[in-house]
Amino acid sequence: MRYIGNKTKLLDRIYNAMKEHGIAGGSFFDFFSGTASVAKFFKQNGYDVFSSDLLFMSYCLQRAYITNNMEPEFKALLPKLNNCCSQSLLESPLDKVLCFLNNCVEKKHGFIYKNYSVAGTKHLKQPRMYLSDENAAKIDAVRQTIEDWYTSNLVTEDEYYVLLACLLESVSLFTNVAGVYAAFQKKWDPRAIKPFVIKPIELCIGKKTGKAYNTNSSELLATVKADIFYLDPPYNERQYAPNYHLLETIAKYDNPELRGVTGMRDYSNQKSAFCRKETALAELEEILKNAKCNYLLLSYNNEGIMPQEDILNMMNKYGKTTLVEFNYARYKSNSNGEADNKKAVKEQLYIVDLLKL
Repeated sequence: MRYIGNKTKLLDRIYNAMKEHGIAGGSFFDFFSGTASVAKFFKQNGYDVFSSDLLFMSYCLQRAYITNNMEPEFKALLPKLNNCCSQSLLESPLDKVLCFLNNCVEKKHGFIYKNYSVAGTKHLKQPRMYLSDENAAKIDAVRQTIEDWYTSNLVTEDEYYVLLACLLESVSLFTNVAGVYAAFQKKWDPRAIKPFVIKPIELCIGKKTGKAYNTNSSELLATVKADIFYLDPPYNERQYAPNYHLLETIAKYDNPELRGVTGMRDYSNQKSAFCRKETALAELEEILKNAKCNYLLLSYNNEGIMPQEDILNMMNKYGKTTLVEFNYARYKSNSNGEADNKKAVKEQLYIVDLLKL
């Protein structure tokens, strides 16, 4: 999934930097989990993982990748499905369920169709071009079917979140946006007019357990204890919730009141203090004061609203602090067509050893 600040391509560098600086332990708290890519990486590397995020769409991904630790079997559901799909002995239970969702559910003109397709919003001065009419109706059908299965006890809680994760990861491949969902494109991206297909996710089956939360992670400081806390907060004033409002609405499917040209949902209870210069550094210090960990890692960059000098001065009050830097390509939708030297940022990894002052 395309996601601002996604660390997938940086994880090996981060992990190597940890090893080079003697960061050891068996438990890891992904404080701002987002797409859960960091949490997945450390689960795969043998850590007990905690993860948390304010966005429910992130929680769905965390539940599928981090909490879930087995291939879904769909024992209650599969006998109820008709044989509209070709059956193969090589197909997994998940493949069979997704085949049914792709081929055997009738399109519905539900909330997504009525609010994010051109036909559904043709009454507006600027119809919303997030999804093609056909794809929006298919997404409604798939989302409603998953919910019906869950409320009818035909899928377990883990199976429910695996299916939601498959849907969310797939939707991101068919939306008519440049990167984030704060705005739709006024011309159709070729991928957005291809027929929607829900695809399987790559499950993260490990020997260690995981625990996921859907809350402000600062509220967990009194209860979550881990060897390593990893923070990857917003770097600038742009809140994450409006940038991913469509995926959040598909995840919750709660028929929210919408506003504006883009059909934004209310996100007043999902704002981060890290998006304001006046509160970001104080919020970081509050976490450092109360974190039950041996090491705290902060991913940031040289264009963040917290100045490097201020971060280092504050961190050094709580433990020995090391700064590791490396060049990295700017997130595509943020480069604004600027010169090549403007398209790279210097990624920063602050490592605080709380065992050493």
